[in-house]
Amino acid sequence: MNPFFPERSFESVYALPFAELYEEGLRGIVFDIDNTLVPPDAPADERSRELVRRLRALGFRICLVSNNRGPRVQSFAEELGLPFVAKALKPRRYGYRRAMRIMRTRPEETVSVGDQLFTDIWGANRTGMHSVLVAPMERREELQIRFKRLIERPFLHAYRRAEQRRGGTRG
Repeated sequence: MNPFFPERSFESVYALPFAELYEEGLRGIVFDIDNTLVPPDAPADERSRELVRRLRALGFRICLVSNNRGPRVQSFAEELGLPFVAKALKPRRYGYRRAMRIMRTRPEETVSVGDQLFTDIWGANRTGMHSVLVAPMERREELQIRFKRLIERPFLHAYRRAEQRRGGTRG
């Protein structure tokens, strides 16, 4: 499998079949924040709070892992009552491994959900975790992320072609 390809992809984090993931044996979820759970730089909203409540009720352990600075990640995590890893240096394994220590999960029972191939997906795959790509919530992004998205395009196109040949896992 291509290290930049997610195992699955969905249009939104809010469309993931979390109950099915739990039935498959997954117990920990690592979430990116910006453009995954909320638009860039937005605070936690009722939708993200409800998602966290629902996931906890299912039995999941959750940790936020972000390359963003501490104050942004900490304030968002506090709003949701979640542990976090800021300045995670994704796609390096450091942030993912730390999140799994916090959640007390192993890679095979942990899934990472994010909106970027070269950080969220590649990092999760390098760590041996399950990976889910979601479409970004907004097009408004910082310049360096817009540049990364340009580089990601051919990989996304190749991933989508491969998914079509296999029958697809897009939600």
